[in-house]
Amino acid sequence: MMKNSDTTTQLKAERGDATREKLLSAAIDIFGRYGFDGATTRKLADAAGVNLQAIPYYFGGKEGLYIAAAEHLAALIGNHVRDLRTTILGRLAELDGQGKPLNSAEARTFLTQMVQRMIVLFVSKQSESWARFIIREQMEPTEAFKRIYGNIMRPMIEMARRLIGAILEDDPASEHIRLRTLSFVGSVLVFRMAHAAVYAQLEWESAGPKEIETLHRHAAELVAILGAEKDRQP
Repeated sequence: MMKNSDTTTQLKAERGDATREKLLSAAIDIFGRYGFDGATTRKLADAAGVNLQAIPYYFGGKEGLYIAAAEHLAALIGNHVRDLRTTILGRLAELDGQGKPLNSAEARTFLTQMVQRMIVLFVSKQSESWARFIIREQMEPTEAFKRIYGNIMRPMIEMARRLIGAILEDDPASEHIRLRTLSFVGSVLVFRMAHAAVYAQLEWESAGPKEIETLHRHAAELVAILGAEKDRQP
């Protein structure tokens, strides 16, 4: 049986975890809306519904919360693709160990699954605050950008490079594949970064099952046309 002191300690830890989680979630939204300078500690604490002193207690101050929010954001995005990413990386490692390249058909299947997962995430309400935070960091990169890029953006782009390199039968480290990958990623990011324009052009009010199915088909088409120009060459 757990002693009273142990129960009290556990409850304090759980409350602490909940407070920390509230601050991280609120910070992504508030920093995204107002930037680092405009997001006062009072705004952050009020948005999280916690005491003002919780910020220095858990994060050492506003700067510490900002960096932690960037890391938390990277983890949230990573959670949406973790299982698929693990599968793809496992397959790539297996083939690397055998000295074999990934074949084009398998690469297309993996890339299609990745893009379908990301497009659905990008049109969701959940990713709205994430986008504001990331866009600010794209415009004026800080230490937070290093955390987001290093923890989720670079690994995902590099994995996409491996897949696109296999599809186009070219070196994933080449400048050509790097550029093709960035262009391809941009064609997916538009669904979040130009969210309002996307909905206006498609005349959508929300993304329900019918719209998600449309996006899945579009993702498959984006992957299917990769390398099409090569196939048309005489």
